[in-house]
Amino acid sequence: MRILCLLTLLAVSARAELKLPAIIGDNMVLQQKQANPVWGWDTPGTEVTVKFAGQTKTAKADADGKWTVKLDAVPANAKPATITIKGSSSKELKNVLVGEVWICSGQSNMGFNLSSTWDADLDIAQAKYPQIRLISVPQVGTQEIQDDFKGQWEECSPANAGQFTAVGYHFGRVLHEMLGVPVGLIDNAWGGSACEAWVKRDLLEKDPRFASIIARWKQTESTFTQEMFDKQVADQKAKVAAWVKARAEALKAGKMFTAPAPRAPQNPLTGQHRPGNLYAGVLHPTIGYGIKGVIWYQGESNAGRAKEYRDLFPFMIEHWRKEWKQGEFPFYWVQLADFKPYQTEPVESDWAELREAQTLTMSKLPNTGQCVITDLGEANDIHPKNKRDVAERLARWALVKDYGQKLPYRSPELKDAKFEGGKALLTFDHAPQGLRTVDINEPQGFAICGEDRKWVWATASIIGGSKKGTNQIEVSAAGVAKPVAVRYAWADNPICNVYSVEGLPVTPFRTDDFPMITDPARAEAENAKRAEALKKLNEARQKAAKK
Repeated sequence: MRILCLLTLLAVSARAELKLPAIIGDNMVLQQKQANPVWGWDTPGTEVTVKFAGQTKTAKADADGKWTVKLDAVPANAKPATITIKGSSSKELKNVLVGEVWICSGQSNMGFNLSSTWDADLDIAQAKYPQIRLISVPQVGTQEIQDDFKGQWEECSPANAGQFTAVGYHFGRVLHEMLGVPVGLIDNAWGGSACEAWVKRDLLEKDPRFASIIARWKQTESTFTQEMFDKQVADQKAKVAAWVKARAEALKAGKMFTAPAPRAPQNPLTGQHRPGNLYAGVLHPTIGYGIKGVIWYQGESNAGRAKEYRDLFPFMIEHWRKEWKQGEFPFYWVQLADFKPYQTEPVESDWAELREAQTLTMSKLPNTGQCVITDLGEANDIHPKNKRDVAERLARWALVKDYGQKLPYRSPELKDAKFEGGKALLTFDHAPQGLRTVDINEPQGFAICGEDRKWVWATASIIGGSKKGTNQIEVSAAGVAKPVAVRYAWADNPICNVYSVEGLPVTPFRTDDFPMITDPARAEAENAKRAEALKKLNEARQKAAKK
């Protein structure tokens, strides 16, 4: 009994101290012009008082020790302030600013750090922005909901900017310089992450649209064990040792050694693909923090399931908005870049279908936007190094839609297609000054087909000229007398060159609704067709053998 009482006393005393999450700390930026939640933990029943900017807010720690107050909205303020919090103990949060707060999320192209970009040396040397504050969330993949993480807000400087997301940094820099207010950036990107990992697991399980995702993962979860992973780790260590030895021997002998080092194994149960893992381990600790919006760069890991992404991506955005309880906050993303080898003929493309899924999301949800970057990728690198232009195109959306600036911000999009006289006449939205080409005068990237659905490259011309024409393009092809559909930039790595006169690339599109290669129903039909053909072939062989 004495031991039990002692353990209880120790447990209570361990919790009898005011504790704050990493997202609430020194150097933080509060979102201007909206109420900002501040929360933490203390001994159950403890009254906690929070003072800031002439406000005094109180709350009582609940049965789990959690308490929350909401600070009243205040305007942007670049003068460092202090938040005082008093419960069973006291804390002072210093150097707190008020401005614009954005989450920078997605996979590796969002996580791609500034030090790896073109002109990194110049950008890092210039990163002297004490009013831009940075915080990064560690990569924790788990099914268990996390309430906190290890990290801290820091002033942006050449000492830390290099390791921060390049897209996030440049996005924040543009906002700071254009708006003249402090900016807070929260980086939670995880390379290779799948969209479903960012969604709460039970929501996916309840929605029949995502049954195949859950079924696949239940299979993995039922067969993969920690013992299997431990063996993979041991095997990898042996392979690395052998690789190190072989490399040393080759260098000693003066020979070239080009074999890559063995890659470390990945535990799927704690990785960035498992449904709910990143919601629980990465996103949840920041949910509720006052933000203006989210910028997102992801999709590569879902390209093979692009049709599913049409539902999954907007589902994720709506889910985040409901969790944050801050209304329909802005959510802007980067469309997939151009990547992989060029194709000499028009072909189907899962990356093109994923881009289409991203574009369609704008028509499904309010306060969303997309920056098109089919001109900024690299054929031989899934991680293009030009992140400045990517970020600045994202920033245009925010500057116009959220901060009232008058700037070009949206890529031209197909509005209408008319087919007559052996030609297609395409009309575009979001090209107020018309369209133009770059590099060469003739528009590139158009394909056309007739009723046979056989795609060929098309000849295209901008009505009014290739330098400053109208918002219409005429498309045709020899041998296609009666066209029924047109596609533009429909490839993994499209060769395309049409822009708005203001300098934004035309959004990839198709006018058809032909079956998608990422549609599971199409795959099943093709498999059935192949099976039937194989069956007939075997039957023919058997008949021939009997003769």
